[in-house]
Amino acid sequence: MKRKNDMKPSNDPARTEAILESISDGVFTVDRNWLVTSFNRAAEQITGVKRKEAIGRHCSEVFRSSMCGADCALKKTLKSGRPVIGKSGYIVNAAGNRIPISVSTAVLRDSSGKVVGGAETFRDLSEVEALRQELEGRFHVGDLSSCSPLMQRVFEVLPAVAASPSTVLILGETGTGKELVARTIHALSSRNDKPFIAVNCSALPDTLLESELFGYKAGAFTGANRDKPGRFALAQGGTLFLDEMAEISPMLQVKLLRVLQDRIYEPLGATRSETADVRIIAATNRDLLEQTRKKQFREDLYYRVNVVRIELPPLRRRTEDIPLLVGQFITRFNRLQRKAVQGIAADTLSLLMAHDWPGNIRELENVIERAFILCAEGEIRISHLPAELTTFSARAGRKSAVRSAHDILDAQAIRSALERHHGNRSAAARELGIHKTTLFRKLKKLGLSLPARHHR
Repeated sequence: MKRKNDMKPSNDPARTEAILESISDGVFTVDRNWLVTSFNRAAEQITGVKRKEAIGRHCSEVFRSSMCGADCALKKTLKSGRPVIGKSGYIVNAAGNRIPISVSTAVLRDSSGKVVGGAETFRDLSEVEALRQELEGRFHVGDLSSCSPLMQRVFEVLPAVAASPSTVLILGETGTGKELVARTIHALSSRNDKPFIAVNCSALPDTLLESELFGYKAGAFTGANRDKPGRFALAQGGTLFLDEMAEISPMLQVKLLRVLQDRIYEPLGATRSETADVRIIAATNRDLLEQTRKKQFREDLYYRVNVVRIELPPLRRRTEDIPLLVGQFITRFNRLQRKAVQGIAADTLSLLMAHDWPGNIRELENVIERAFILCAEGEIRISHLPAELTTFSARAGRKSAVRSAHDILDAQAIRSALERHHGNRSAAARELGIHKTTLFRKLKKLGLSLPARHHR
């Protein structure tokens, strides 16, 4: 049985010091003149400053932080009397390294309640930051970002594709990011110090496209007063990206085939051939194989272009990427428009994730850009979205209400796992870490069906 006196809190300074020395968070205190009065062991380890060197010095000389000066958390606490909890920032330690930290502050009072200074605790977030960067690195290749299993397959092959000199064909719907993938391949390749030149083959008529690609010599036609290099010449040593390649006419397809086969071309009006030291990346939203069957695209050119093929999934098959993409667009438009939009409301994000996105990533980017026009501060809300999305929301509300973002992510994860395992529920359940009967219940709840190829 404890005595009554044992139940009282201890005011023993030695015990208090022992507690402060045992914790892993850095702790220091200052007096009203901002001179350090105590500095625990963890503070020494995190800052690299010895206690005897810290005590008696001005705190800003010891604790070199991004929050010193006008943004000082401890100064705000002493002024307002209110603590600051978990404010993020960084310090520069004695070795000159930048250390991410979180800070909490409190007013320091004596036994009579008089304010005698302030106390600050800080936690080293280096391991947390390293883990965040490691996880983020899994979702990024160059300027591409995705956490979708479908896009992870693309990410896995991009370094090998970039290291190869082979021609690449990128397939995908309009707005899926084909040019961004092409730029990423170029950036990861040994040609990255040379030009990346993009040509939209559907934007120019056939005669202009030929001179745009191959260039011309002075006198080649009326008005050609001087030589003009084509895109092949401008991309020499680098990468030429032919977007919407399916739109090239059969006559120009023949000339392009010669470049791919022999690596030579002739500018209009030239009397000798030029060498094309260029890596070709082509892209289209059409089914080129179907076009070859219909004799709309040359079969020999198709096989020359289709050496390495990358297929980009539409956004409706990678809806788990929508929060990631929205966050990136908000960051970009905040920077470009000098705004401070804080994010997106949960119901608004759910609505975006329930949309089919026929225009894919480009459409999503346009929606967020439009929202920035209407949203001056705070979060993006449904009222900031275009009418076609809010009309969909009303229709969905009459039926069953918009599915939550959690359900949509669940559906996408299950659909991706079933696709990878060709509809095998047992294998998909093992990958998802759930029992097969749980997977069956989720399939029923989310209204999902097994792939047609395999129903077991």
